[in-house]
Amino acid sequence: MDAKYPMTFTLPGFDLDAFIASTLAEDLGPEGRDVTSEAVIPADAIFDGVMDSRDAVTLAGLPIAAAFFRALDPDVEIELLRQDGDRVAPGTDIMRIRGRARAMLTAERSALNTVQHLTGIATMTRAYVDAIMGTGATLLDTRKTIPGLRVLEKYATRQGGATNHRMGLWDAAMIKDNHVAVAGSVDEAVRRAAAAGIKSIIVEVDRVDQIEPALAAGATHLLLDNMDAPTLRGAVTLVGGRVPTEASGGVTLDTIRAKAETGVTYISVGRLTQSAPAADVGLDFAFA
Repeated sequence: MDAKYPMTFTLPGFDLDAFIASTLAEDLGPEGRDVTSEAVIPADAIFDGVMDSRDAVTLAGLPIAAAFFRALDPDVEIELLRQDGDRVAPGTDIMRIRGRARAMLTAERSALNTVQHLTGIATMTRAYVDAIMGTGATLLDTRKTIPGLRVLEKYATRQGGATNHRMGLWDAAMIKDNHVAVAGSVDEAVRRAAAAGIKSIIVEVDRVDQIEPALAAGATHLLLDNMDAPTLRGAVTLVGGRVPTEASGGVTLDTIRAKAETGVTYISVGRLTQSAPAADVGLDFAFA
């Protein structure tokens, strides 16, 4: 697709034009056609439409959805009734559109898929943020994202109130059990990372006896993996504020509050991006 439309959404590391073009190309196929709309809808038909949420959700992805409609009809009229990050009740209207019917129907699925997926992530994230409110712990996401969608999915977790963990393999070292196994020990793995000049060295420890060797070798952040709340509390006490601590592994809505109350700095939850269900957001059209 080579249709031009105003840039309405900017995000570091995300190319909106490329995302819109590739998504629509996937749907329109090698001939670039929506055969249903071409056959059924008159070329001059105009549709008014309202996008709404059928459940209580935290919104994400609305400007991207708007860009899909603009890509196929640059003259479309769009009114955003809510913003990304807003918490809305069931039945809330979140966007109004008025444009060429064929274009609106062709863009509908791509726009909804994006909003449903990102809003689902933001909504689950908000539930976890609410669960640890007042504890002082910060919720983090992870790299458990759909390939190609990391920047968008991590944007969605921010709309839900989380803080992004590292974006990839380039912005911090994270020494995990397999790195330790190959290097020979926790302290040896950390020493090698420090010798390489890496400033941020996150070290996963699954036993309390790994904490002191990791810290002595130069760890700047400890990921306390798969520890229950009593063990976490002891680990946090042992660290004594020397570096930030992070609880990770098997965290659910049922367990996150107890883990947060141990005094950890962060709690990371992979399911925010890995397992969030799509939100129930729809788009209803009526002839103008």
